[in-house]
Amino acid sequence: MNRDARIYIAGHTGLVGSALLRKLQAEGHANLITRTHAELDLELQSEVKAFFTDTKPEYVFIAAAKVGGILANNTYPAEFIYRNLAIQTNVIHSAWKAQVKRLLFLGSSCIYPRECPQPMKEEYMLTGPLEATNEPYAVAKIAGVKMCEAYNHQYDTSFIAVMPTNLYGPNDNFDLETSHVLPALIRKFHEGKTGVGGQGSAVSGKSVHRSPFTVHQEPPKVVIWGTGNPRREFLHVDDLADACVFIMKLKEESFRSLLVACRSPLINIGWGKDISVKELALLIKKIVGFDGEIVFDKTKPDGTPQKLLDVSKLQNLGWLPKISLGDGIKRTYEWCLENSIF
Repeated sequence: MNRDARIYIAGHTGLVGSALLRKLQAEGHANLITRTHAELDLELQSEVKAFFTDTKPEYVFIAAAKVGGILANNTYPAEFIYRNLAIQTNVIHSAWKAQVKRLLFLGSSCIYPRECPQPMKEEYMLTGPLEATNEPYAVAKIAGVKMCEAYNHQYDTSFIAVMPTNLYGPNDNFDLETSHVLPALIRKFHEGKTGVGGQGSAVSGKSVHRSPFTVHQEPPKVVIWGTGNPRREFLHVDDLADACVFIMKLKEESFRSLLVACRSPLINIGWGKDISVKELALLIKKIVGFDGEIVFDKTKPDGTPQKLLDVSKLQNLGWLPKISLGDGIKRTYEWCLENSIF
């Protein structure tokens, strides 16, 4: 993937896509292809087909997806399965038709079974029942992995899927009804600290009834769904982008070995260590500077008990993350303040 190569980033305005764009620009790639949703609707097969015919990209990163936390997945399951299937199906098929040299599909660690052995190895996919709270999204992502596998098998393509752990960083989703745990906690601790709550939650002392993360005033406290016991692994999105570009730039022999290393062309990306939701909350509370109380609502669901990836395959290739969790959260909070996110 030389600096003059035509590289298409699907979803370049989102959390992952914007990080990929920053990374590739920093490395001197000048022929980057991007389209906003208004310019190209990836859910429409005819538009995607015409786009690939016109632009003829050589390399493709699929970072476009509908994503969200437990509440969003439970509320909009049909949207999560339909929209993700449509996007990835159209892009992968058109990439094959356009003879793309390499394609990288961004999946999610939720593809692994709910009661998966820890740490989760790539070969554990499809070995047990999924977590019910995000099953439609997980099924769509599994289909994307299997589609890459099928096209590699039938058409000898070089399509690979990567499974990142929980991500965070600039351009994350901080909406309380649809965000993941880490960005939601940053927002709620900030609102608790400042006493100015967006989305109608903090100023009057009333709670947002549908949000997993609420703020109460007098005295200030942050209420978090669940027990705080589930353990999660987190990776700064700039580290993910670095890993994805590292994979796409592997020499042919190494890249091909990844495609046949296990049942599917799949590789985990993460830190290889996790933290409890309670520990995460305390860390964010300290970084943000919130002085109030944390309350865990044990009547609400926890989700999967633990999600820790086995990242030995990628580490054996020579890639390691660089941004610690504390430093990454600090950077993300500073970015939110600089960009008036709250």
